[in-house]
Amino acid sequence: MKALKFTIILLLMLFTKTSIAQESEFSLTVMITNIESDKGTIQVGLYDNKGNFLNKTYQSISTKAKTGSVEVIFKNVPKGEYAISLYHDTDNNQKLNTFLSIPTEPYGTSNNAKGKFGPPKWEDAKFSISDKAIVQSIKL
Repeated sequence: MKALKFTIILLLMLFTKTSIAQESEFSLTVMITNIESDKGTIQVGLYDNKGNFLNKTYQSISTKAKTGSVEVIFKNVPKGEYAISLYHDTDNNQKLNTFLSIPTEPYGTSNNAKGKFGPPKWEDAKFSISDKAIVQSIKL
């Protein structure tokens, strides 16, 4: 009888933990628009803190470019603050091409944040995931 009670308690704990984990993770849909060609790929980086912004992604997705728009979905994203940076890798060399530190390939960030005399700031690009699925629309 004790073994049955223990098994039931263990199963309830496992079910509760799984249920809570599912409720605290969300999907993030990123709509990328104004894509001018179907050459190359769209590289999308999701950042989970200010210190890593534009340096080290939390998650990343690469998708084939398509003239017009494409959509990517980050799944199982926990609650928190995030920012997105993306670019159209027209030559598929896996890096954002620049000239004198100025991007020569189309790029964008969450909230369509723009930098002044440099890259966009975390404060302008950040958004929160707290209680629902989020959609970010970013124009290249």
